Amino acid sequence: MWRRSSVHQRHNYLRRPKKPQPWLLIGTAAGVLVILTIVIGAASALSDGGEKKDEPDKSTAAGRERPSATSTPTAAESATVEAITPQNNPEFAALLKADSCDDANLDFATRHDGQTVAFNGSIVIMAPHGDYDTRYDFLLGPGDKGPNTAVGPAFKYEDVNISDTVGAGDKFHFVAEVDEFNADQCVFLLDPVSTEIR
Repeated sequence: MWRRSSVHQRHNYLRRPKKPQPWLLIGTAAGVLVILTIVIGAASALSDGGEKKDEPDKSTAAGRERPSATSTPTAAESATVEAITPQNNPEFAALLKADSCDDANLDFATRHDGQTVAFNGSIVIMAPHGDYDTRYDFLLGPGDKGPNTAVGPAFKYEDVNISDTVGAGDKFHFVAEVDEFNADQCVFLLDPVSTEIR
C-alpha cells in the first residue's frame, strides 16, 4: 500500500499545475467587443437615417415645382401671397369684367401703382419686340378666350424674354406689378413678376 500511494504521490508531483483562467480579463474583452458593435451599428443606422430623411424633402420640393416662363416658383409663390387678386379685392374683380377703355382702369392704375396683381388670363396677341427674335410684347386678357377676349382690360407686357414656346390662346396665371394705364390706347401696362402655365 505504501508503494501505491507513494507512486500516486509522485505522479501528482510530476503533473504541472494548471494556470488559473483569467475570467475577469476575458469577460472585460467580450464586453468591450459588444459595446463597440453596438456603437458602430448605431452610428451606421443614424447616418443612413439622415440620408433617407433628406430624400423625401428633395422629392417633395421637386413635386412642388411648377413651370414658369419668367421666374422661379418661389418668387411666384411669395408674390402671390401679397398680390391683389379678384378673390381678395372687389375693385379688381369688377375691373376684370369692365370695358378696356373704362375710367376704372385709370383709377385702379393710379391707386395701385407699383403694387402686385395676380389673375388667370390668356394671351390675346404676341408680337416680336422691335427687331428682336427672343423678346416679345404680349397683349393679355382676363379669362380663357385668348384672341376672342372681349371683356376686361387689355393688359400688356412689353419687351419680355421667354424661354418656352408660347402663343396666342395659351392660358396662364399672371403675377405682375401695376405700371400705368395708357388712356389713349386703352392699354393697361404691367411689369411681369411671374407667369405660370395653367
